[in-house]
Amino acid sequence: MTFLPVLIFLAALLYASVGHAGASGYLAAMALVGMSAEVMKPSALVLNLLVSSIGTVAFARAGAFSWRLFWPFALGAIPLAYFGGAAKLDGSWYKPLVGVVLLVAAVRLLFGKLPTVENTGRPNDTNIPQMPPIWLSVLLGAGIGFLAGLTGTGGGIFLTPLLLLMGWAKAKEAAGTSVAFILVNSLAGLAGKPSSLAHLPPSLWLWAIAAVAGGSLGAILGSKRLPPPSLRRLLALVLLIAAAKLIFTIK
Repeated sequence: MTFLPVLIFLAALLYASVGHAGASGYLAAMALVGMSAEVMKPSALVLNLLVSSIGTVAFARAGAFSWRLFWPFALGAIPLAYFGGAAKLDGSWYKPLVGVVLLVAAVRLLFGKLPTVENTGRPNDTNIPQMPPIWLSVLLGAGIGFLAGLTGTGGGIFLTPLLLLMGWAKAKEAAGTSVAFILVNSLAGLAGKPSSLAHLPPSLWLWAIAAVAGGSLGAILGSKRLPPPSLRRLLALVLLIAAAKLIFTIK
């Protein structure tokens, strides 16, 4: 348990630097120490809420937030994140589902291109991004929001690559929009089941300090340089180990 705040700090640092809040990293860290689903989900959402708040302010101040891009995704996501947060999944279902989410996040860290100022993820970055149809954004946001609420994540690991792959946003805009999307989903997920807050552990305050410290540093550095490859590989390894534990360990 003593290395858990360190893992949370590293996750917050890396994820905040690319416009995410780190929920998949927090879930992986908690899975490694064998925490129950009842503790993992609300704890990850609370930490997500703290870091995404910092990131939203930082990226908005940098002019990297698009309201037009954000609101249709958020409109679809918020009610579904609420219902996803309210849904009760037995640990035998919740943990494998989270394991798959962690696996996706690990693959992205190892092989995907994360959004930074230097790296847009698309070869034709000089082109002006085309906004998606509002109805499509609402529909996609709903699907991502439900999965976010169900698993205790913010949905950023799905929204960011979608925005870049489809050419709907450039790097900084994708990061700034995603972190605000994560913020509203985390709020909705917690609101869906406020009784889950009773399962927050006494040591959450220490994890929160680690997350805020890493998230603050990551948000500052995010607009300047790529996170160190070694840090990405380390976090990806943690995610892979945790994913395997969640998927293949039956309790």
